[in-house]
Amino acid sequence: MKKFSVFAASLLLSASALAFNAEAAETVTVGATPVPHAEILEFVKPILAKEGYDLKIVEFNDYVQPNLATDDGQLDANFFQHVPYLDSFNKEHGLSLVKVAGVHIEPIAVYSRTLKKLDELKDGALVSIPNDPTNGGRALLLLQKAGLITLSDPDSITATPLDIKDNPKKLKIKELEAAQLPRSLDEVDLAVINTNFAIGAGLNPLKDALFIEDKDSPYVNVLVASAKSKDAKGVQALAKILNTKEVADFILKKYDGAVIPAF
Repeated sequence: MKKFSVFAASLLLSASALAFNAEAAETVTVGATPVPHAEILEFVKPILAKEGYDLKIVEFNDYVQPNLATDDGQLDANFFQHVPYLDSFNKEHGLSLVKVAGVHIEPIAVYSRTLKKLDELKDGALVSIPNDPTNGGRALLLLQKAGLITLSDPDSITATPLDIKDNPKKLKIKELEAAQLPRSLDEVDLAVINTNFAIGAGLNPLKDALFIEDKDSPYVNVLVASAKSKDAKGVQALAKILNTKEVADFILKKYDGAVIPAF
């Protein structure tokens, strides 16, 4: 009888351990663009594992599907966008996705394969910019700050090429998917490229850009979730880790100032 009791107790302990391990292995699924977002998440993954969560990273190469997948519950959260884009996307698609944590800033910048400085830009040059409303507006604001154009509303973050008031060099604006902009450099004179896609294409914003956004940019990249998933323990644990000194040090060392911690 005593042996049976010991055996039963062992079974109970084993079952409890299995239950604990199952609970500890809870998966948090996050969508991200490859650079720097997925790379930052890969760094965070073993840290989050110590908190009892298995981080599953799903990579995307566009700015639409991660939000749709987060809204319908395929993803617990996503990490690829800034707040102006999130606000615009929510409004356009009738969603209510929310910011969970601000993580970093990626200054958008102007690049060229043929020019070494903006002064070399000729009249009628072709310039490619992102085709989504907020990043397109952000690109036009940067071109305005560089002295190439003037917008009707000089502060509009949702400006389009139709809002260009003065264009002394008669620049031709070509709107493209953000991920295609690095490839467009062989076909255009200038391209305004988001840092994540620039780094992914082997460009260094600090060394290769002809003109770059200020460090105090309001476009902080954020961890985003649905109203339903934002308070989930795994999502909150990830948000907390993303705002640690350990992550800040990794970002500064890995990207050499091209990506800046925002916390």
